[in-house]
Amino acid sequence: MGSAPASVAELLGRFADETPPVGSAGAAVTILLRDGEREVETLLIERTERPTDLASGQVAFPGGRVEESDGTLRKAALRELEEEVGLSESDLAGPLRYVGTEHAARFRVRVAIFAGALDPRGGSPTALSADEVAHVFWLPRSELGHTQPVHRETGLGLRPVPATVYQGHILWGFTRRVIREFYGLPTEDPLGGPAFAPDPSRHRGADADASRREG
Repeated sequence: MGSAPASVAELLGRFADETPPVGSAGAAVTILLRDGEREVETLLIERTERPTDLASGQVAFPGGRVEESDGTLRKAALRELEEEVGLSESDLAGPLRYVGTEHAARFRVRVAIFAGALDPRGGSPTALSADEVAHVFWLPRSELGHTQPVHRETGLGLRPVPATVYQGHILWGFTRRVIREFYGLPTEDPLGGPAFAPDPSRHRGADADASRREG
């Protein structure tokens, strides 16, 4: 499925063990992988519904805003991973790999995207704070091939958007585009999506183009 490799090791091996300058992004997230019973799975969270939160009820990667005390974007991603789902660096099979940085227009922030693997001997992710995370679940890679339209409020108003619905969780917008690109699947968003796959022949569009993307 898709052009990306099938194994966790091959997926992560495409990206360097590096970190971008801390000032280049205002948020950091982690694409955490594991070998499921039949295929690679990705850890996702569903955020708690709160009227004052732009991400209320959204399915997302573990992650959040960078804090001055983090020092590096990788440390920010690791801190958020521990705060939201209780996993520390010792639960990972190796260092987080830097995948790329993308503009999340809905939140008006550039997001540094990292990827890593859960060590088979590592802990189990758990929603540590009900005020922030309502659910934690693993999404099988093949589920990304199932698309259905859902109506969501976007910067262009209420409109149907492509989504993946899995066990009642609705994955759409920025997170869905990022994960589909990571797995080598084409964008289904008419406004475009991330372009950070590690192919030197591909070039990211200007920030002005990225700012028109929703989600």
